[in-house]
Amino acid sequence: MRTSYFQHLLQHLPEEEQRQLERATGATDTQIQALLEVFPDCPQSLLALLQDVNGTYYCKHGQETICVLVLGSDLGDYPYYLKSIEQIIEDYHDNRESIYERYQEFLEYVEVDEKINMHVPLNERLCFADCMNNGGTSSLFLDFSPNEAGQVGQVVRYVHDPDSFEVIASSFDDYLQQLQEGDYEFTAIYEEEY
Repeated sequence: MRTSYFQHLLQHLPEEEQRQLERATGATDTQIQALLEVFPDCPQSLLALLQDVNGTYYCKHGQETICVLVLGSDLGDYPYYLKSIEQIIEDYHDNRESIYERYQEFLEYVEVDEKINMHVPLNERLCFADCMNNGGTSSLFLDFSPNEAGQVGQVVRYVHDPDSFEVIASSFDDYLQQLQEGDYEFTAIYEEEY
């Protein structure tokens, strides 16, 4: 593991999850290039994580399939999986409607941060993480087409029921720093299991 993020994360994980990450393979140059063709503005820090481990949500690495919660959000100890490049690109081909189109009949019940342009197709945001609940409850995105109040590359957290889209960091680097400064709070889920 090359990134300091993963090096420090390992100290907070149980042995089995450490072992899975240590055996995981990173994205190849060809995979990175495929991602950059779809998302040319993908930050170097996300590419570096993917070069450490190309996905942690039921992703095949050699002969082994790994499943490790490695990311968090502003929801405290609620954990997320890092998507593989293949999963990210698959999402890009699937989600073509905008927030406005998806919720237009009940927009008054949906919270959308003013920094987010609700008219941009969802697939133009890079979905890099899904929550422990198979992604249906919460996902994390990099937003490259924000409103004037926002910043290119801001991190958006989606939560389902009641649905909301909230900017939780101005960049992916800031997002990783928040998780590290929070002492990888999301890993508390593993302590509950033992």
